[in-house]
Amino acid sequence: MAIRKVRVMGDEILTKACKPVKEMTPRIKELIDDMFETMYEEDGVGLAASQVGVLRQIVTIDVDDGNQYVLINPEILETSGEQTGYEGCLSVPGKRGIVTRPDHVKVRALNEDMEPYELEGDGLLARAICHECDHLKGSLYVDLVEGKLEDLADLAEEEAEGED
Repeated sequence: MAIRKVRVMGDEILTKACKPVKEMTPRIKELIDDMFETMYEEDGVGLAASQVGVLRQIVTIDVDDGNQYVLINPEILETSGEQTGYEGCLSVPGKRGIVTRPDHVKVRALNEDMEPYELEGDGLLARAICHECDHLKGSLYVDLVEGKLEDLADLAEEEAEGED
């Protein structure tokens, strides 16, 4: 396992659509392991393969619900409800913005054994699924931000000044 370099906004690869995974190979298994390790190292809750420079439809997610999710060739089947809140991205470091996403999502994907399954998620899991599936289509959350992106360093500075 290895920590991979996370590509950041401005890198052309983040604007490209990912290709489906046709079969599980040792390289794909290693990629999935590396994606989890990279995601944890960067304190993320989700990571798409394109964010580490690989144009394949693979997503890893861990929203602290006791599960690690791998979605290969994910397809969102249905959504419902609405949630609006702050969202960030490992590929847009130091920023956050308000985004409205579905509050409930049902997705069909393949697991690491290339077996089909369906996953339903609410709240943060639904947000993460939508966010990561957008990456696979070459989209970043910044295109959906309501208002403007906030700089986290400025927010930390404001909070520190407020404590005086």
